[in-house]
Amino acid sequence: MKKNVLILLAVVTFLGCSKKDDGPKLPPITQTGANTFGCYIDGNLLVPRSGTGTFNSPDYGMVLEAGPGPGDNVLYHELKVYDYKSGNGARFTLHILGLLDNGVGTYAINESNCEGNILSNQNTNLFCRWWNENTQTYKWYCSVENGGTLEVLRNENGILSGTFNSRMVNRDDPTEFIEITEGRFDINGYTLLDKYFP
Repeated sequence: MKKNVLILLAVVTFLGCSKKDDGPKLPPITQTGANTFGCYIDGNLLVPRSGTGTFNSPDYGMVLEAGPGPGDNVLYHELKVYDYKSGNGARFTLHILGLLDNGVGTYAINESNCEGNILSNQNTNLFCRWWNENTQTYKWYCSVENGGTLEVLRNENGILSGTFNSRMVNRDDPTEFIEITEGRFDINGYTLLDKYFP
């Protein structure tokens, strides 16, 4: 009888562990163009998750865009991440100013106005929309001045890789702060839109 109980406990433990391994995970820090992204937002994991699309247009889990500057120059790049699957509708944008000029190195993450593209503050910043379980509402969080760092590890041959962290403030409540930790991305600009994020 004792042997049967031990076998049953081993099976239950194994099945319980395998269920935990089925969900999304924080990807490793790489510089190979693996088209990965992950970070913790206030302790909760965010990874890109593609949607089913509408009107013959896919819901990309992650996109990298370049924005115009004076003349034909590129002023900024934006890495946009979406979670279309978990039900929380998370959105994240990393706005990098002067990437082509500054390349590999450390960037200060500064104050965001929670706007993207040409409406963004003219600095490197980030912002996100996150579902709050307690209030059952979406909240927008914007990076604060000198609130974190972005480390660009690689920027060549279409590959952009790096790590980041930042302190964020609730756009509508300046007394509420959260942290973004363990952020990492490894993008291949030539193949990113071909990637489906389950």
